[in-house]
Amino acid sequence: MRSIQCCADTAAVFYTVNMTETAILGGGCFWCLEAVYDRLVGVQSVESGYMGGHVDNPSYRQVCSGTTGHVEVTRVNFDPAELSFHDLLEVFFTIHDPTTLNRQGNDIGTQYRSVIFYTSEEQRKEAEKAIAELNAAHTYRDPVVTTVEPATKFFIAEDYHQEYYANNSSQPYCQLVVAPKVQKFQKNFREKMKA
Repeated sequence: MRSIQCCADTAAVFYTVNMTETAILGGGCFWCLEAVYDRLVGVQSVESGYMGGHVDNPSYRQVCSGTTGHVEVTRVNFDPAELSFHDLLEVFFTIHDPTTLNRQGNDIGTQYRSVIFYTSEEQRKEAEKAIAELNAAHTYRDPVVTTVEPATKFFIAEDYHQEYYANNSSQPYCQLVVAPKVQKFQKNFREKMKA
């Protein structure tokens, strides 16, 4: 949020403009990405949902079946003055394995694939550049298989998926899968964490 001063004649008018950008990322289970991005400075909101499929308003059960074509994604609204899209991608490529096709750990299927759904031409270019740099530097043993695709309609996931880790951190899946990603984020990006 920024305050902008506008003067008309002698009267000064102040109003607030919401300067946000949206990133939509799929990197396995959306609970993991949401838990990390909730902690990142510059992020204003994170929502779990589905994108990229051919069924309107899919349910979690339908998406998990792998028959709808959707990917579990997080929609991240962030302030580009505090957090660049490049920085957002740096976190993304650190907290999941972008080299495994249609899987993250034991989560297997196209719904768990690594994908960046771009919302602008600038995001597309930045995503493709980031992938090329990772591959050129041989950051991973295997090539990055993350796809870069135009954003389509976002379907928000059911209420119980929102803030899942925050509300269910003692659940076994959260302890075994989500918590290690949060810890990896905290270790690698301590300076970018919210207070």
